[in-house]
Amino acid sequence: MTNREGQGESPLAEKPAANLLDVLRTLFRWKKVIIGACILAGVGSSIIALVLPVYYKAGTVFYALSPDQANPELLFSDAGYVPQLYGNENDIDRLLTISESHDLVSFMVDSFDLYEHYNIDPNSPKSPLYVSRKFNGLYDVTKTKRDALELTIEDKDPQRAADMARAARERINSLGQSLIKTAQEKTIATYTANVAAQEVQLRILSDTLERLRTHYGIYNTESQSDGLSGLLSFTESQLAGHRAKYTAYQTKGPRFRDSVAVYEVKIAGLEDELVQVQTKLQRFNEGLGRVFNYTRQYQELNTNLSKEKEKLKKYQAIYESTTPSIVLVEEAAVPVVKSRPARMILVLVSVVLTFVATVLGVLLFEAYKGVDWRAVYEGR
Repeated sequence: MTNREGQGESPLAEKPAANLLDVLRTLFRWKKVIIGACILAGVGSSIIALVLPVYYKAGTVFYALSPDQANPELLFSDAGYVPQLYGNENDIDRLLTISESHDLVSFMVDSFDLYEHYNIDPNSPKSPLYVSRKFNGLYDVTKTKRDALELTIEDKDPQRAADMARAARERINSLGQSLIKTAQEKTIATYTANVAAQEVQLRILSDTLERLRTHYGIYNTESQSDGLSGLLSFTESQLAGHRAKYTAYQTKGPRFRDSVAVYEVKIAGLEDELVQVQTKLQRFNEGLGRVFNYTRQYQELNTNLSKEKEKLKKYQAIYESTTPSIVLVEEAAVPVVKSRPARMILVLVSVVLTFVATVLGVLLFEAYKGVDWRAVYEGR
């Protein structure tokens, strides 16, 4: 029973080994072809790798600066707010957009004469496209895992690669500053127009207030109100006293005629004075409300104008100063080690791929060499 089972299982157990041995036999029969193909691939890839130009990569690392550093309302705030130094995701995206802009590419092409450097005919209709593609293929800006921006440029000349990396970074900084300056210019223009309009309105209020003061004789509302009220009371009191004395002297007979005459004159003078005081007080009361209203408007507008002028001075001070849009972390040094080509890896990969392709080709050829392909084609 055991022998039968063993005899029944042995052919199945030997089939995989036999198939693997068949594969090895096939490969050994074709070993010269396989080895020759690998040697040919190695020699060819070596020649190609030696012919390929050597490139050096220079890189610089920087952070996006927060626009808070260019906002005077935050910088000069008394609320204890501390402006952020480093930018957020929006600020990083803004710099990435600038780094991919046509303005940057045009600046680099003009600054480093890239048409000649890349051997591109500048008179060709598509030359701007070709030089842009060539530059973008050697230029890259990426965000690191620590939210910094890394700018790299490859070139055959290591010194030129470093110079181009520095120039590109400074151009990004300049374009970022330009965006901030543009926003500041708009704000300054708005404040300037607002200040001019308020100055015109203030002059109109001042002229109106002066005319009202002249017409109603109002120059100091508080002191004049107290003075006129006191003068009116005093005049009325004096007039009442003189009238009482005048009546008393009249009742004493003719021998006080002179005193009566004197008090008649005094009473007439006080009556005229009282009429004048009452007239002034009446005009004062008539114009007091209007003068007070215009005075309040003038004071409020003057206070607001002073604040607007102060804000304008702060914006102008920030605008005239130099506020960078980036914070440099690592300067672009001249590379001393090439970035590509990796010749050894190129040769090894080409040899491995050739070996795999040749082996598969040999196995397929051996497996289907007895097939009548004409019959297969004709469906027989």
